[in-house]
Amino acid sequence: MKRTTIICASVTALVALMLLPTVASADTFDAASAGRLADSVGINSMWVIVAGVLVMLMQAGFAFLEIGFSRGKNAGTVVAKVLMNFSIAGLAYWAVGFAFAFGAGDIIGHTGYFLHDFGDPQKAFPIMGASDATVEAKWFFQFVFCAVSLAIVWGTTLERIKFGVYAIYAVIFAAVIYPIGSHWVFGGGWLQSNLGMQDFAGSTAVHLIGATGALAALLHLGPRRGKYGPDGRPRPIPGHNMPLFGLSIFILWFGWFGFNPGSTLNALDGRFTEVVVTTQLAACAGVLTAIVTSRIMMKTIDIGMAGNGAIAALVAITAGSGYVVPWAAVVIGAVAGVLVVVAVLAIDKKLDDPVGALSAHGLAGVWGTLACGLFTSPALAKFNTVGDGGLVYTGSFHQLGVQALGVVVVFAFVFVASYVVFGVIKATYGLRVSAEEEDAGLDISEHGMYGYPEQFIPAPELIGVGPVQRPVGATATSGLNPTEVPA
Repeated sequence: MKRTTIICASVTALVALMLLPTVASADTFDAASAGRLADSVGINSMWVIVAGVLVMLMQAGFAFLEIGFSRGKNAGTVVAKVLMNFSIAGLAYWAVGFAFAFGAGDIIGHTGYFLHDFGDPQKAFPIMGASDATVEAKWFFQFVFCAVSLAIVWGTTLERIKFGVYAIYAVIFAAVIYPIGSHWVFGGGWLQSNLGMQDFAGSTAVHLIGATGALAALLHLGPRRGKYGPDGRPRPIPGHNMPLFGLSIFILWFGWFGFNPGSTLNALDGRFTEVVVTTQLAACAGVLTAIVTSRIMMKTIDIGMAGNGAIAALVAITAGSGYVVPWAAVVIGAVAGVLVVVAVLAIDKKLDDPVGALSAHGLAGVWGTLACGLFTSPALAKFNTVGDGGLVYTGSFHQLGVQALGVVVVFAFVFVASYVVFGVIKATYGLRVSAEEEDAGLDISEHGMYGYPEQFIPAPELIGVGPVQRPVGATATSGLNPTEVPA
């Protein structure tokens, strides 16, 4: 009852926010009457929406990834979690998150709450003023970024966290933590506008923020039961469905072509095609180096490592996808593929991260952000009007220093905020299910049903019912009723 009350209260609070605005926004139509609604607005808005839909599809990718890496008794809960988190993020980001993230202001934005009364779109959301796509299109695109970052948080918490925790943290993350952190990095905040930090599509602003929240949750939560033996050595807890995991990788990879190219917010100049190339080359390099590194370190070609090589490379190239040329993208992706294998094996010795989120999204996000300080092309930096060329081109460590400072600042902010939030949740509502609930599986303990029910229905002979009398020609399973009287 207590869990249900907490979840309902969190959702009700968000729904109540919807009732506050009493007048529908007419800013888009005001822009049209001012002569701004030209053909380019429709074309660019369509591109931004299409790209946003591709990023939205990544929610399915995250769901399949977590299901694949979970045991069968915890498969169903992931579906409910993804649906609820996506919905909470949508309402919170509409109410205040988008204004905090992209409104005018160095520390926190303050225009455009509820997408209402923001006036001139180019002045209200200045960092996106170069694109004439409608504000509604930009909101949707940035909202699905927020939802991706929130999805990353939960990769470290599989199979042992209370369902209500998702709802509580999601509200705070989508309304406050993510918007402020991303505002500093690519929303026109002080790291970007004052120092020139480069992060084209969110290696830090999306992926590191999500992984940092995941780290804070994990430190409070602790490992799954049985993960570490009496000697402290890690024991493998294999996921139940590697083909589903493989499908998740391709869905996420597909979605990334909205993530990075869509961040141009512009279709007419054709520049998004260049970003497609850098994104693809980095991912391919990451898969291959992860496979080789896995073979060297583990004496086998690990399926999970191959997939995480793709994800880590995609995360790494996200910051530089609009700043680097193809050869640099290959280097960035290749390094990420090596890094993720080494990091997963090292982290697993102390921290139970079932999907490798700390490595694939956290450390790869750090590497990708720093890589801009090495490989950013001066011409692309000038085109984007943010920051300078990288060390390889200029011989200067300035941009690399800016990138490093940005990583440290954002990590510190998100970690402290998230650690405090999870600490309060742990002390009040509770963070972890009981040992009995964990052993039974979250599907049945949290939702009252199994994701794979047929696997958990006992065979008749296991519940005291012997062979049953069946009609001639009946199959072994047809007409089976465990309550039938034994023959």
